[in-house]
Amino acid sequence: MADKKNVLLLIADDLGKQLSSYGATVIKTPNIDGLASQGTRFDYAFASTASCSGSRSVIYTGLHTHQNGQYGLASHRHHFVTFDHVETAPLLLNQIGYRTGILGKIHVGPTAVYPWEERQESTTRDVAVIADQARVFFEQSQTETRPFFLTVGFHDPHRDSTRGGFGNDQEYDSRITKAHYKAEEVEVPPFISDTPGARLELAEYYNSIHRLDQGVGFILKALEDSGLAESTLVIFVSDNGPPFINSKTTLYDAGVRLPLIIRHPQIKTAVSPNMISYVDLLPTLLDYAGHPATVDDTKKRLGRSLIPLLGNDSTLPGWNQVFGSHTFHEVTNYWPTRFIRDRRYKYHRNLAWRLDFPFAADLYGSLSWEDIRNIDSTKGDTLIGGRKLRDYFFRPPEELYDLENDPNEVHNLVKDPQYAGILEDLRGKLEAWQLRTEDPWLYRDGVSVWFVRNHLKAGMKIPDRLDFDAERPGNQNVKAYPTNISWGVDVDVQQP
Repeated sequence: MADKKNVLLLIADDLGKQLSSYGATVIKTPNIDGLASQGTRFDYAFASTASCSGSRSVIYTGLHTHQNGQYGLASHRHHFVTFDHVETAPLLLNQIGYRTGILGKIHVGPTAVYPWEERQESTTRDVAVIADQARVFFEQSQTETRPFFLTVGFHDPHRDSTRGGFGNDQEYDSRITKAHYKAEEVEVPPFISDTPGARLELAEYYNSIHRLDQGVGFILKALEDSGLAESTLVIFVSDNGPPFINSKTTLYDAGVRLPLIIRHPQIKTAVSPNMISYVDLLPTLLDYAGHPATVDDTKKRLGRSLIPLLGNDSTLPGWNQVFGSHTFHEVTNYWPTRFIRDRRYKYHRNLAWRLDFPFAADLYGSLSWEDIRNIDSTKGDTLIGGRKLRDYFFRPPEELYDLENDPNEVHNLVKDPQYAGILEDLRGKLEAWQLRTEDPWLYRDGVSVWFVRNHLKAGMKIPDRLDFDAERPGNQNVKAYPTNISWGVDVDVQQP
């Protein structure tokens, strides 16, 4: 079986770095930690967007959401879907004879674009049942001549439909043990305000992570029992950050800097300090499988295989910069923003900054938000973590943070002349990336440059400013945006 090159992809739902292998001291996650001890743990892994469907689409397509069309959530009243022409992991691996399957949460569409051969979609949090399904899949693969690509989409530790709940009141298979973390013992991360509601929810969040951890252990045991572990690349990742205000749906590090563990059966263990993006995951799968599309001939996918980074504890050149793209969460949550981050600085460009920052429904109903909104504002600024409440909801067109001195992205440096050069540099790099990825949300004068590009060629002037100025609306005798720009130009925007 060792000649096969199987792939097992495990995706957690709304999991941040609340894992003991990532430094958490209260919660215990022995199975995920065990996987980390056998593979490469990435400390600087970044989702492109902090929203479930969008992030999963990036993992499966190697394209940011403004490229692949999965602008927001796929389900219910939202119904954002990936463009019909986009190639995905199941499609590409089907092409070279893989047996492809998915269990649990799918949350992307349409089916024709994501043609897993075997689909067992469910909403269950019973990780023992999911592991039994995986065991059957592995056992069937023992008699197959084809290698497999199996994805498991866990529902933990996403919130349930109650206020403050995480699925812990349900009854599950007897093999699953329940955790009983208490509100007074949790670690309150710096992006969350320390309130009774937050502590109660964090305790329930821990209990849900405990169940997730068991699910990972059950599946890895089933893989081991099948005799296929020595031929299987195992990837464990989360789609976005914790389901708390100031994290999920934001492109702050709390929402997008996430756990990623990759166990290659023939490569030694390591902790990688290299900055990687979720657009790198599809090329990694294809590289391991030996697919010729590991490097995209159309040059739409900018990600690179992570296989050369595995087993290496060193910071390698060319892995010091990531980009991100968010447009929607729910269909009513329109708030397009883009970011670039290097080792020290992070720049956000907020396209619709005149709109209030929107609430995801599960966050608006949370007990932690209920506590924050009812703090006595006469005693000083209301804070979400270290951020002023008004700064969370009413954001400027640009944000710049020095992460070395301000890791929680609280003190915006855009107007500080000391950082003018850094601001200009990151602006330029972000715009080069937007042009390279044909981003319709590259705006000038409050309008999409992409959609008016033909008018530019015909001689129309766009003032070279980010937003429309109603006090000075004219486009004559002002600096104009260049008319000779090129979209999708093959320049390497990955290099810092």
